[in-house]
Formats: sequence, C-alpha cells, structure tokens
Amino acid sequence: MTLETMPFARAMNAGLRRAMEEDGRVLLMGEDIGKLGGVFRVTEHLQRDFGEDRVLDTPLAESGIVGSAIGLAMAGFRPVIEIQFDGFVFPAFDQITTQLAKLTNRHEGALQMPVVIRIPYGGHIGAVEHHQESPEVYFTHTSGLRVVSPSTPNDAYWMIQDAIASNDPVIFMEPKSRYWQKGEVDTERRGAPLHTSRVVRKGTDVTLVGHGAMVSVLLQAAAIAEGEGRSCEVIDLRSLSPIDYDPIVESVRSTGRMVWAQEAPGHTSIGSEIAATVTERAFYSLEAPIMRVTGFDTPFPPAKLEGTYLPDADRVLEAVDRAFAY
Repeated sequence: MTLETMPFARAMNAGLRRAMEEDGRVLLMGEDIGKLGGVFRVTEHLQRDFGEDRVLDTPLAESGIVGSAIGLAMAGFRPVIEIQFDGFVFPAFDQITTQLAKLTNRHEGALQMPVVIRIPYGGHIGAVEHHQESPEVYFTHTSGLRVVSPSTPNDAYWMIQDAIASNDPVIFMEPKSRYWQKGEVDTERRGAPLHTSRVVRKGTDVTLVGHGAMVSVLLQAAAIAEGEGRSCEVIDLRSLSPIDYDPIVESVRSTGRMVWAQEAPGHTSIGSEIAATVTERAFYSLEAPIMRVTGFDTPFPPAKLEGTYLPDADRVLEAVDRAFAY
C-alpha cells in the first residue's frame, strides 16, 4: 500500500496526470488551465510536462469548448474540459444537454462520447456572483449524462480516472471549498467504483446523507451528536446520477430516520428525489419523515451572507432533533 497525504486539488492533478500517462488520447482543455495551471491550480505543470497539444488554453467561450470536445470525442480522443467556475457552465448548457447527452442514443450506441466536464461548484469561499452555484440537478435531470462528486482527496484521485475511462459523458462536480482539504491517497489500491454510495461513519440512530462539501458538514454534525448521546451513520452519495440507493436504504431500515443535506436550493432537487425514493423503498422502517437541509430557494447570496444560506452542522442537528420529535 502506498499512502500519501495531499490536498484535494493536488489529488485531482495526480489523477489527471496518471490518466494522461496511461492513455495518449486523453487531453485537457479550458480557460487558463495551461501556463497558469487553472484558477485552483488543479492542472498545474501538466502543460509543461505534456505539451500544448495535450493541455490547451482555450478562448473564453464555454459553448465552443464543449463543442470542440464533442468533435474531438468523435475523432477518437478522450477530452477533459474545465469550466472555470460553476456559474459559467450555462453558456454551454445547450451543447451539453441537447448534443453531448444525446449523441450516443441518437446513434443507437454506435457513437461513444467519452467527455469529462469538470465543474468546480458550491460555496464556502466567499466568491462573487456567478462564482458560487450548485447546478448539479440540471445535469442529473438530463438523461445520457453521468454525474459524480468526490468529497475526499482519495476519491478525487480515483474518480477522475474512472470518469475519464467511461465511454459516456461525465459531469464531474468538484466541491471547490474542499480543494485545500488534505487527506490520505492510496495510489495503488483503487477506490470504490465510480457510481457507488459509501458509508463513511457507522451509526445506529439516524442516517445522514449528502455529497461533496456537505459530507464534511455531516461528519462534524455526527461528532457533535455523539456527545449528546445520538449515533449518526453518515453516507457519502458520491454518484448523483445514477444513484446507488442500496447503502442508503439499508441504513434507513436500520436507523429508522434520515436527514439529507445539500448546498443547492431544496425545491425539485436531488434531495427531493432521494427522499421520495427512500420513502418508497423503506416506508415501513421510517419512524419519522425524511428531513431535508438545503440552501434557500433564492439566488446564491453575496459572500457576507453565505454563512446564513449554506447548511452547517447546527442546521443538520436541528433537523435531527425534528426527526426525533416524532
């Protein structure tokens, strides 16, 4: 076993590097990802080491970047593109949802679209408008796209490689507030399969579920709850489409209660779908309604108000208390 402690962003860099070393068809595209190494330095030194023909600095034209990636995939390449910030993905929304997501189905499976779209998303960094969004539900609603979100450096390292190896388009949501989080990365033993949920803390009284940056919040809430005599099981969703429900349902059947947390607004969200599905599959095990802790149904606020908008451990614990009030 080879363990190395590294920040999330460096684990992403290492995963991209390994994928490029193992497959010459893998190339990177995006705004300022070459000489600068990306705004968050995820692609640092990759252009230096692999050349400008495999790490391309593009114009500021997201629709053009995605369109070019589609053409490259048709020609046999495996492009990985970076959307610099979550709010900038919308100019490329048409290319992603009406072209990239549908081309394989349109060609009855004869044409593969191995394109990865990396999107730094979420809050907690005090950024300005268009730089803090949680647009994941738009893509989970679109058939033909796979959507994943790692929460740890080890998952970042392995999941980006698995996403690149996929013959389907993958929306790779990177919680930008976790880029500086350090953790152990096992560069020899492959992590959990790409589209699986994972229990990250065992518990007996209530199931806490989330993805991305919310996993750390849930673990913090679970640690506080333990001191208050409540045992929380924490599940990292990891894959947003498709969703691996089995670990969630199994946990809820044991605990009888569930709290879901997400940064995105609650209305017609991933949390809505998960609450409905878990209720269908584990209705007779539930001792209380499934509680959802979400961002508010408003545009993401100015930086000084993000602490009010984003779920924290206190809001999660309040939901746990409501679940036990039944």
